[in-house]
Amino acid sequence: MMSQWYVKDLSNLTGVSVQTLHHYDRIDLLNPSLRLANGYRLYSEKDLLKLQQIIALKFFGFELAQIKSLLAGKVDILENLSLQAQFLETKAQTLFDASQTLKNITVDCGVDKSIPWEKIIKLIEVYRMTQQLEHSWVKEIFTQEELKQYAAFETELKSRSTPEQKAAFEQKWFNLVQEVKEHLKEDPKSEIGITLGKKFMDWVNNLYGKKYAHLRTKKFERGFGEGKGLEETGLTPEIVSWLEIAMDAYFRQRIFQILDQVGKIPESEVLALWHEVLIEIHGDDHKQNESVVIAAMNDNKVSEEAKKWLAKISKS
Repeated sequence: MMSQWYVKDLSNLTGVSVQTLHHYDRIDLLNPSLRLANGYRLYSEKDLLKLQQIIALKFFGFELAQIKSLLAGKVDILENLSLQAQFLETKAQTLFDASQTLKNITVDCGVDKSIPWEKIIKLIEVYRMTQQLEHSWVKEIFTQEELKQYAAFETELKSRSTPEQKAAFEQKWFNLVQEVKEHLKEDPKSEIGITLGKKFMDWVNNLYGKKYAHLRTKKFERGFGEGKGLEETGLTPEIVSWLEIAMDAYFRQRIFQILDQVGKIPESEVLALWHEVLIEIHGDDHKQNESVVIAAMNDNKVSEEAKKWLAKISKS
């Protein structure tokens, strides 16, 4: 007779908490083979084997969304294990570098030299913050300084919202993703596309604000745009591609509307609107913002007066 376990018994057997097992069930990572009439979960030997696989993959640093895809056979598990091995080697190298730095510090500090505690504390701070990031895949796209900023962003986000507010905010996100799914067959440059592009940017800007706009842009382009972190956010490559075009159409509309105001309203007002839209698009990334100016100056829809204005402000 095959063995079966209630959730508490499976928790005791494997060391995985009941709360975690419930979470795995909610996200369809590990569903019990049997659910009794009273709602109790009953796990089989097959479920235990899958849980052991989950534990092993977590040990090797895989995220739950990745594990779900691996166990469902949606991706090449051997290829992913190889990639994860490379990631762990990089992480080991990082720890080795930190170790060497500390050794160098101790060698440099003779009897008469004081220990550079600020430098040591900074090393520890960056390491601890980046290890506690909610989404570990962002370590692949951000520089060390950006990781520190992203960790600070996550800390601020947790401190300024209650669990209820966070849940409501996330629900709004998934509602928006669902709305995009319902319009994927429509032209993302159409009015509905522009409307959804605006909705998406409003949600994102409300989350990141101006302070972290540059991280938001890089996370979307280098993260979601390259297939990272999609499943945990409800996105797909098709949705990301559609949204990229919709957001571009929305911003083009904004840009044309602002440039159309050149010579019609005070220059200071046009300049304020222009800086606002640039921050929304690329944050404080001056190089990327310059590319927006160049594109606008080469666009036939932009008036000559507006192009002269752009040329003037780009020199100032």
